[in-house]
Amino acid sequence: MTSGTRARLDGRQATPARRFAGSLLAATALVVAALACAPVASSQVFGSDTHTISVQVSPITVVAIQGTAVAMSITDANLTAGVDAMTVHDQTSRLLWGTNSSARKITAQTSLPAPLVELRLVALSPTRGNPGPEMLLGTTPQNLMLNIGRSQGSCTLRYTGTALASNGIGTDNHTITFTVTTQ
Repeated sequence: MTSGTRARLDGRQATPARRFAGSLLAATALVVAALACAPVASSQVFGSDTHTISVQVSPITVVAIQGTAVAMSITDANLTAGVDAMTVHDQTSRLLWGTNSSARKITAQTSLPAPLVELRLVALSPTRGNPGPEMLLGTTPQNLMLNIGRSQGSCTLRYTGTALASNGIGTDNHTITFTVTTQ
């Protein structure tokens, strides 16, 4: 029997389109059979679960001094003849801060209750907030910077030491404390 004879047994003519359809049907059957026998994919989900993550942000406040210890000296190079007050300045230090709380300010105070030399402090060129007026440092906290809430910033610290010639000679050693507090 030839292929032409086989095609006529069912009463239909074997056209190229019918041969293609038969081949396509056979190929589809092979693919379906192969998929049915394939192992189960490893990414199939057999179950799932969830859990909750909580992230809490606490109040954060940091303060740092940038620069070395300050040493100011009043010498005869700083003097004007006939004037009792002798003055020296330093602005080599910077104060840096960061806080995530609102309505905050920075105060400053010295540890020295009875200094020989008056020590004044003022904040210059702040990147955030408002500087307070120049202050005579004492053991009670005074406002250095206002309105710094929820920010990071910095300012230059200018110290001014003023001694009276009539008070004589000596050395004052201050420990200055900077505190971020509620405004």
